[in-house]
Amino acid sequence: MTLNRHSSYIPAVSTIAREAGTLLMEYFDKNIKIEYKGVANLVTEADRKSETLIRERILGLWPGHDILGEEEGLHDSGSDYRWYVDPLDGTTNFAHGFPVFCVSIALEHKGQLIAGVVYDPTRKELFAAERGSGAFLNDLRIEVSKTARLAESLVATGFPSHKRHKNPNIFFYHQITLRSHGVRRAGSAALDLCCVACGRFDAFWEFNLNPWDTAAGVLLVEEAGGRVTDFRGGPFLIDSRQTLATNGFVHDEVMHEFEQILSGRGLEPLPVISE
Repeated sequence: MTLNRHSSYIPAVSTIAREAGTLLMEYFDKNIKIEYKGVANLVTEADRKSETLIRERILGLWPGHDILGEEEGLHDSGSDYRWYVDPLDGTTNFAHGFPVFCVSIALEHKGQLIAGVVYDPTRKELFAAERGSGAFLNDLRIEVSKTARLAESLVATGFPSHKRHKNPNIFFYHQITLRSHGVRRAGSAALDLCCVACGRFDAFWEFNLNPWDTAAGVLLVEEAGGRVTDFRGGPFLIDSRQTLATNGFVHDEVMHEFEQILSGRGLEPLPVISE
């Protein structure tokens, strides 16, 4: 792995992510106590303990840095460095014994993402990227796919765990399903972005993701040669409510389909059940 001047981060963060992943697997391999916070938002003891571990390790190495995590919110001291931590992306999968979840950790410096790690403990796959140094899976360089047409693309999306009745993604799912080789919904945005980075998926989109969901994965896609924007091609921002990541080749075609959907043009009718 070729690293830049920020190279001191990836080895340490990789170790932290693997340690958190080992903790998650200890809970995954036994019956866990599921709690409910709101409607259908599953929160586990493993989730909280994973974030506590990650925060302790980061602050032990870089005590002056800020941290924004899913469970404990923002620790803000005004630092130029901010960590984005998702201690368990794919919580619902984890709680139901479905082995698609990960640990996601990213570092931002003065508003620019500079390092990111995503660890899938069930497959022992560690994705890592640093700004200007490429993207890697278990120390092997990865690149986005070369698929040039949406019709030949395998793409991914996600749906929220709450307020699904207010989310318009079912229309996007329906239209893109008809115009692609297939749409997958695995339940972990961070891993979906990693799959775009390594060429397993050709595109991924989702509404209303949080910074800790996307930070590491977005950097991985960009460093693997892909493109990340909002649905209309505007720059992706860490607090963007629209995330579109592709291999770059199909990006404009996907955006065209999104424009059609958003304007209500060319929509295919949903099938009638009785037929």
